[in-house]
Amino acid sequence: MIRNLLIMVMACSFAACSSGGSSENQGNESAEKEEVSPEESVKLEQYMVAGESLYNQYCYMCHQTNGEGLTDLYPPLAESDYMENNFEEVICILRYGKSGEIVVNGKTYNQLMPEQPMLKDLEIAEIATYIYNSWGHSRGLIPVTEVTELLSNCEGAN
Repeated sequence: MIRNLLIMVMACSFAACSSGGSSENQGNESAEKEEVSPEESVKLEQYMVAGESLYNQYCYMCHQTNGEGLTDLYPPLAESDYMENNFEEVICILRYGKSGEIVVNGKTYNQLMPEQPMLKDLEIAEIATYIYNSWGHSRGLIPVTEVTELLSNCEGAN
């Protein structure tokens, strides 16, 4: 489903980019939105598909397929204020886990999130791209180069 949606978005984006800007409505709207190349759109789609698969393998048991978490045990990712306000820390958590309290959307959670040292930087970038473009989030592509840099600055890093 997400793959089909992304293909439609890519097709629309490509058509808009190829139209040469002749639309009357493009004026102010295109100035507000960042142009995305067809190559970056394809890469975003690839990261989303791979990220969804990895999320379903490593994350959904606690955070659920809809990103809403498990009641009082595991925090939601859907429309999460914590995710929006703590991007660098979320990247670190994906690799190094987290223990102790965390407040998400005004609610306190205190379950261990285990570390995932087997995940490669690219896999973390794919998961991050997926969760940051699902359930009310729209961050765009999170490149592996950015993830690698952020991971090198994490508390649990060498």
